[in-house]
Amino acid sequence: MDLQHKSQPKVVAIIPARYHSNRFEGKPLALILGKPMIQRVYERARAVPLLSRVVVATDDERIADCVRGFGGEVVMTRADHASGTDRLAEAASLLDISEQDVVVNIQGDQPLFPAEVVEQVATPLLQDPALPMATLIYKITRPEEITDPNHVKTVFDRNGNALYFSRSPIPFQRDPAEKIPPTYYKHLGFYAYRKGFLLTFVGLPEGEWERFEKLEQLRALEYGYTIKVLLTEHDSIEVDTQKDLERVEDVLRSIC
Repeated sequence: MDLQHKSQPKVVAIIPARYHSNRFEGKPLALILGKPMIQRVYERARAVPLLSRVVVATDDERIADCVRGFGGEVVMTRADHASGTDRLAEAASLLDISEQDVVVNIQGDQPLFPAEVVEQVATPLLQDPALPMATLIYKITRPEEITDPNHVKTVFDRNGNALYFSRSPIPFQRDPAEKIPPTYYKHLGFYAYRKGFLLTFVGLPEGEWERFEKLEQLRALEYGYTIKVLLTEHDSIEVDTQKDLERVEDVLRSIC
């Protein structure tokens, strides 16, 4: 028996999807050039060689029916989850995966994500069995994103471990006469968790900084867990409005 092969963690992608949204009701089912957004996200995930399994986690039968309709795998979760991470954790606990397996959270509103970002965020956990979670960052190139609270900024240490995440511009440039401005990095919503840590994480009480910033990842930092951040060259469009949806359609038309 090949024990080493047996112990190799699997990488499973879970796509949390909910129907109700303050900014975009029914977003997962919104059509992008005739195809539901959740289908476009699912199909992109299935094309990633590293992933052994892709599952949509939802509490809505309309989304579940859509996923089943295009042949995807779906798991039904409770409707009372406060966050996508809570839904992710319940789905992970329902699936037949081990405590050391890696769970990648793929946002259901990023239909154009490159396959490379999934491999990039998951690989550190495969290389370091002690690492609990990892996420992606991107160097901000659009100045308006620096002050936009919807684009979360981050700072990290020299080992690539997150120090803080904020909706405010960090770092703050105190001296406006400084010739070289700071480099700003925004957080992309791709996470990789070890399944065992994911279940631990959602059991932790809400953190103080999390409560103010409304950023769940701050809970991990506040309780002393390491978050590895990986700088990616790939930005990813998040669909939060009808305008974002039109932008995605324009991109798809340009590459078809």
